[in-house]
Amino acid sequence: MKPLVLSGKARAVEGAGAAGRRVVRLVAPATRQPGPSDATLLKSTADFEAASQPLSIVISGQPSPLTIRLGEEFGYLQIGDVIGVHLPSGRVRTLYRRASRHNTFLTTERCNHYCLMCSQPPKNVDDSWILDEIAKALPLVDPATRSIGFTGGEPLLDWRRIVELIAQARDLLPDTALHVLSNGRGFASTEIADAWAATGHPNLTVGIPIYAAVDCLHDYVVQARGAFDETVLGILRLKERRQRVEVRVVLHSITAPRIVETAAWMARNLPFVDHVALMGLENTGFAIANDALLWIDPVDYRDELARAVDILSAARVRTSIYNLPYCVLAPRVWRFAVQSISDWKNAYLPQCERCAAKSSCAGFFSTGRPKQSRAIEPLQEFDLL
Repeated sequence: MKPLVLSGKARAVEGAGAAGRRVVRLVAPATRQPGPSDATLLKSTADFEAASQPLSIVISGQPSPLTIRLGEEFGYLQIGDVIGVHLPSGRVRTLYRRASRHNTFLTTERCNHYCLMCSQPPKNVDDSWILDEIAKALPLVDPATRSIGFTGGEPLLDWRRIVELIAQARDLLPDTALHVLSNGRGFASTEIADAWAATGHPNLTVGIPIYAAVDCLHDYVVQARGAFDETVLGILRLKERRQRVEVRVVLHSITAPRIVETAAWMARNLPFVDHVALMGLENTGFAIANDALLWIDPVDYRDELARAVDILSAARVRTSIYNLPYCVLAPRVWRFAVQSISDWKNAYLPQCERCAAKSSCAGFFSTGRPKQSRAIEPLQEFDLL
């Protein structure tokens, strides 16, 4: 199980003027009038390791054309995809795949949390260039794309730029839903909440985590004192301005045993949120370092998870289960389970080939050090009750 390689190094960058960063959309060789941000995609069917004509991207419009030669790990690239290239180093990042349902732009690696299970461990660096790259990429995204996401790090650390990007997405991609992942603390500021609402994006949702009904437990998970109070206040500020809010709970040995209590607290205090996502753990990043602290077999909280779903559903809160296969869930909550793992890191086990539910099952993460429940087994019968 290996995820797609979304960033790496080109085998060669050839041509004059190979300086700076470029963001380009890949077009077919027969394109008559490529735009200034278009690059011709050339593919060889020969062995990439030995081929004299490996996968290549040709960028015109320079003093002379630039040819970027890529290895077989980028062989998935297709017409309409968008990549970013740092020409001096040859670093390549896949920013957008037109055929994918899971396109998310990383806005920053900086964060004011240090979550125990963070899948994108924060870095204290100046990475404002990433926002410049996104601004160049958005005009190249296919307007028919159903949804895109912004994630981090914490996007609101540079909230003015994020608001500008939301407005840009609103204007360029009016039919594309936008989902932003944030820890929500910034919205405790009325200035930020007002600016967010003022974008007037017609289909904007922010996903905000709450890990427990007790402030000290949430603050412990995110390693930031006072985070719970600011997060809840941020949610209230957004809902006061009629903004869409999704609450997320990542399930591990600290949060899962308390999920019934957390669900009851949300049903009483936040019944007006637009969605609650109860999420299986991705065993990568800090989750690997904290494995002994965090790992719990999902089957061991099967009953508690089902009770939590019952509580939220009774309160008429739209609820989903993310990142967990059907075989570790109580059958009565199968209908809440979603194929949520991004396609570039989604995988299935050999025994899944014999499962009646595979076509709609979330499957598994292929990133980090995947861990499987002892309850994984093919379902002989499957029916969404």
